[in-house]
Order: sequence, then structure tokens, then C-alpha cells
Amino acid sequence: MEQEVEVDVLIRQRIRGLRLARGWSLDALAARCYLSPSTLSRIETGHRRIALDQLVPIARALGTSIDQLVEPGEDEDVVIRPHPSSHPGMTTWLLSPERALRGTTVAKMRVTPEHRYDPDDLRVHPGREWFTVLSGTARLQLAERTIVVAEGEAAEFSTMVPHAITAVDGPVEILTIFDHDGERAHLHPDRPGGGERA
Repeated sequence: MEQEVEVDVLIRQRIRGLRLARGWSLDALAARCYLSPSTLSRIETGHRRIALDQLVPIARALGTSIDQLVEPGEDEDVVIRPHPSSHPGMTTWLLSPERALRGTTVAKMRVTPEHRYDPDDLRVHPGREWFTVLSGTARLQLAERTIVVAEGEAAEFSTMVPHAITAVDGPVEILTIFDHDGERAHLHPDRPGGGERA
């Protein structure tokens, strides 16, 4: 029973927090989910039970899912302790847990000039990738285009374009976000279709 009460309180906090994060008044959210402002206020403050038929339109209006609203707030270790994975010219630290939400993986990569790519064997996979340069300078090869990305700059691109990331004049450190296909292609050389190239 106590756990049920804790989840109930958490749901109410999430509804209020998401509403405030969007800058919406009670009236604005109530209009979007077809509830009265007073009903919504009583839901947020715990003076009214939350019914499933109310939770569905509230979640939809807030741009989330019921699963995310009712997900228990587990007391888990939030610190990620990455272990380096090295290949010639490249070291990778995974900065997101394996159970990462929405199928994305965050990684820090250190690429040295020893890391080379074969122009005839650039990586291609569905999706998009994003990275920012933490230090050094990166060379992003997109098919025939060569783009230099300096420290503090970021790049986002379609991964259906043949691509590779290398270092310019010394090591480069990047923070990158991969979708599921990008993670498989770049971080798991032992899986079919995988490889260590950035």
C-alpha cells in the first residue's frame, strides 16, 4: 500500500512538473486534456484520485506516455562509471546505461591520428548521429565532403551518407549520441554489421 501511495505522489509531481516546464497554467493544461481546471488542481494536489480515463488525456496533452507517468521512481545508482574500450587509434567510454531510454547511446570518444579509414569502406546505417568536439579538431567525412569541426562546435548528419570521423593534427575528444543502429555499427565490432569506426 505504501508503494502505491509513493507512485501516486510521483505521478502527481510529474504532471505538475511537466505542466510548469511547458509554462502552462492549470487552465491551459485543462483545456488541452478536456478537464476542468479545478479537477486538474485537485489531481495535482492529491485531493482527488487519478482515474485512468483522466490520465490518458493528461499524458497525451503533456506529450508523454502513461508508462512514463506511472514509472516507479526507483532508488537506483545514478552515477555511471564508464570503462574505456580501446581499438587502434580510438578509445570509447559509454556514458549511458545499457537500458537507456528511447534507444539512444551517449559516448565519449578519443580519436588519435593513428585512427584511419578506408575511403572505399565508409560506414552507412539508418538514422542520424550528433557529436560535439570537447577538445582538439575533428574531420568529418561525409561521402566526398570533408568537414572540419573545431572545439566547441557540433555536427549532426544523416547516417545514410557514408561517414567517418578522424582527428586533425593530434587527438580529438568528442561527445556523441548514437541511435540503436549507430551504436551497433560503431561500438560493437563483434555483432553482425558492427564495427569500431567512428
